[in-house]
Amino acid sequence: MKLKEFKKITGTLKCDTGLHIGGSAEQIEIGGVDLPIIKHPVTGEPFIPGSSLKGKMRSQMEKKLGKFSSDGKPCGCGQPDCLVCKVFGPHMNPRHNLGSTRILVRDASFNEKTKEEYEKLAKEKGLSYIEKKTENLVLRTTGTAKDPRSQERVPSGAEFDIEIVVQIYETDNENNLIDFVKEGLRQVQSTYLGGFGSRGSGKVSFHDMKLNGTPFSL
Repeated sequence: MKLKEFKKITGTLKCDTGLHIGGSAEQIEIGGVDLPIIKHPVTGEPFIPGSSLKGKMRSQMEKKLGKFSSDGKPCGCGQPDCLVCKVFGPHMNPRHNLGSTRILVRDASFNEKTKEEYEKLAKEKGLSYIEKKTENLVLRTTGTAKDPRSQERVPSGAEFDIEIVVQIYETDNENNLIDFVKEGLRQVQSTYLGGFGSRGSGKVSFHDMKLNGTPFSL
């Protein structure tokens, strides 16, 4: 199986609502948040791991096509006509003849526009580019709030540069692969990314999308 070419999809991911992709708290602080977001270890800036976007695309396409096992695990059939396995890789199935995983999803960082806006806020107003959101459990018997917990979110309006590379092999139907990846992005846009999507977080949209420098729309 011979690699033919690479197709690069680039664009902007915009947070239409706050985005929470969980990280880990390195130390427990009094008054600290319960649920921090993932941040760059050097700059402290939030970023979107490629695995988060890729995993959401995969899970949504599996739901759309009914391609997951009865126990809820990812598809690992490894069949030649299964685009889920071909594009994302067959789950826990080393005995397949599909070749390498076709899609490579890079980590996404703030674009220059967002960096400039947040640096200005920090300098002029001392504001952080991370928002803190508090949620409560409401007791049904009394209507009072109980057990508040806080979470970090990237605020709405923030934008990230995304890059997805699709590996095309000589035996592949190029159009089918690209259309499949585009549909995966549409599925993310129609649902949510990260955690707490059913409670308002994670609505995103894709803008200025290009395939090898040529604009396209989802």
